Amino acid sequence: MRVVVAPDSFKGSLSAARVCAAVGAGVRRALPDADVVAVPMADGGEGTLDCFLAALGGTEIALDVTDPLGRPVRARYGLSGDGRSAVVELAAASGLPLLAEGELDAGRADTGGTGLLVADAIRRGVDEVLVCVGGSATTDGGTGMLRALGVRFIDAEGAELPPGGAALARLAAIDDSGVSDAVRATRLRVACDVTNPLVGPNGAAAVFGPQKGATAAQVVELDAALGRLADVIAERFGVRVHDLPGAGAAGGTCGGLVGVLGAATARGADLVADLVGLDAALAGADLAITGEGRLDAQSAGGKVPSVVAARASRAGVPTVALAGGVAGPLDALHALGLTAAFSIADGPRSLAEMTSDAPELLTALAEQVVRLRLDSGGV
Repeated sequence: MRVVVAPDSFKGSLSAARVCAAVGAGVRRALPDADVVAVPMADGGEGTLDCFLAALGGTEIALDVTDPLGRPVRARYGLSGDGRSAVVELAAASGLPLLAEGELDAGRADTGGTGLLVADAIRRGVDEVLVCVGGSATTDGGTGMLRALGVRFIDAEGAELPPGGAALARLAAIDDSGVSDAVRATRLRVACDVTNPLVGPNGAAAVFGPQKGATAAQVVELDAALGRLADVIAERFGVRVHDLPGAGAAGGTCGGLVGVLGAATARGADLVADLVGLDAALAGADLAITGEGRLDAQSAGGKVPSVVAARASRAGVPTVALAGGVAGPLDALHALGLTAAFSIADGPRSLAEMTSDAPELLTALAEQVVRLRLDSGGV
């Protein structure tokens, strides 16, 4: 029996690689001689860098940059073995985990540190940079990152704006004359797992601002400021990012990179699936097991389980999802090819207990899934 194990991480509990190990142990309890193929996945956010390094055998580069509030921080990115491509996780330098709860400042936080990582990769001669934008603490439209790459954001008096999204309300012009030929020659791709536009009731400020510390009043101000950024981008570059799907990712970072530097966007989980060779792993498999921390209707919108289920379905392979929590309806996931989904909870448990016992619970549940598959004559 060939079983492909291709989960996302269980955030706050287990990395994707550890989920693979726990599920693989359960598969082998049921069938000791099973061929278990571990394919750790990510959705373009945190964990993508580790998938990249594991798949391509690249090099981890550590760099002293700045955190969302401009303080020194040590962050890392990945360089492929041939030196032609790099993966930068925005969360490494500009992520929420870098700030204590009392430090959250949605109006001032910026993506400059991430821009320094991208700039370093370009200086090393890469042809392509994949920017993974999950988990940001920022709502600056990616302007901090763009500054680090040579772009200036100017007010009506000709002065350069300070960092952060709130200042964009005074934006009058964008000067990209300082962008080097090397930056322009580098292919920038943005991996994201959301389809939110830049502005409006489903935009970056309205949907994600509160988790970054924005009050109701600040959400309104930041939405207007991002709207101003979008207006100036449209005037200067002829690109409308106001309602571009995904432009609101990471506080509008996606919109800024697309509008100013022509970055391409892609669904993160699909990019990772291609990177790690998921389709090749699924060829000839008898069962695919995927999963994430919480599986619900939103998981169908490009999350790892939806991508694994769809690709497995095309290969004629049934897919089962294991998750910390499962909340229906899951009709959209089933339509994509998901056979069934199960929670690892084996009874009433606190979140802390679920988190600490996740490996054992995954192993036990994976064993039962494989036993059911064997009993049904699925092999």
